[in-house]
Amino acid sequence: MRAIVVGAGVLGASTAFHLARAGAEVTIAEAGLEGRATAAGAGIVCPWVSGADDAAFYRLYVAGARYYTELVPLLAEHGEADVGYRRVGALVVSDDARELAAFDRELRRRRVATPEMGEISLLAPRETRALFPPLRAGLSGLHVGNGARVDGRRITAALLRAARGLGARLVEAHAQPLARGGRVAGVRLDGDVVEADWVIVTAGAWASSLLRPLGLALPIEPQRGQIVHLSLPADMTEQWPVVLPPGSHYLLAFEAGRIVAGATRESGAGFDYRVTAAGLAEVLREALGVAPGLAAATVVETRVGFRPVGPDVRPMLGTVPSLPGLAIGNGLGAAGLTIGPFAGRLLADTVLGHPASLDLSPFDPSRPAANEPWTAPLR
Repeated sequence: MRAIVVGAGVLGASTAFHLARAGAEVTIAEAGLEGRATAAGAGIVCPWVSGADDAAFYRLYVAGARYYTELVPLLAEHGEADVGYRRVGALVVSDDARELAAFDRELRRRRVATPEMGEISLLAPRETRALFPPLRAGLSGLHVGNGARVDGRRITAALLRAARGLGARLVEAHAQPLARGGRVAGVRLDGDVVEADWVIVTAGAWASSLLRPLGLALPIEPQRGQIVHLSLPADMTEQWPVVLPPGSHYLLAFEAGRIVAGATRESGAGFDYRVTAAGLAEVLREALGVAPGLAAATVVETRVGFRPVGPDVRPMLGTVPSLPGLAIGNGLGAAGLTIGPFAGRLLADTVLGHPASLDLSPFDPSRPAANEPWTAPLR
């Protein structure tokens, strides 16, 4: 079976790896556009604290986190031991004890179905600050034992190397899917036509423009995220937990004193690949409000990524019945580094005809969006 994966972010890389591992002949096409969400993503893996109330999405979200316990040793078997994944725990922080107590009750309810989240502990301010020293005094914490973080660039590179080690071919080129005889039969790669049995489009926020010539209106928009990387070189930060204050901002730490503070969620910015004064100010204001001990940290860089966001919280994963030979993986939004590796396995299983380990019908990429037909005539 010949397959072409268009887009080499974490979702595409995982799809390619699992296809190659099953013996498929795989070509990976990557255009190398600035702003890939995978390269900029923070890498929080802690779905159990999500506020999402969509049951199908939550099942996929927690399955994505669970899959890391299978994927990490699997990649190690292929010589890829450095993927930037570590269980460091997560801290939900607040100065409102009642708020934390209510959240504690909710997490304990969820833990019945998902015990892999680990132990849950309410911590006093001194205990909370001991785990993440730059935090503001007076913040209490709710500690989730198996919260984790992953370096998106490292795990994606590991998946691609493993796929290539299994025979996959990586081509740095723009790929345009081609339809012939009522089905998708391959892609045009910078002028050359490459045929395949399956084309799997995992091109993130750019997928809409790739699919439009096929008459498909994929309802995906880019959401700009600006994420600041700081350095505290004198600190041993590799075991510091993910910090989740109220709202959508966060802090997490990696090795060698690197702290990540994020992130803006800017809809309507298009593909404007810039660090803006307002975005930088927002991220630093929120970070220092929670962790004033970061005030002396060195600002290393600000990464910009375009999250692929759909009309609802559910990603788009699966085949397109109106165009045989085409499969789509998209719409992971801010959950890409949690869901992406598992979603890649699901896509690979789907096109290979293997039994699915999770029902993909709620994530049908052909489902209508906002009561509009998904397949639209060209105008």
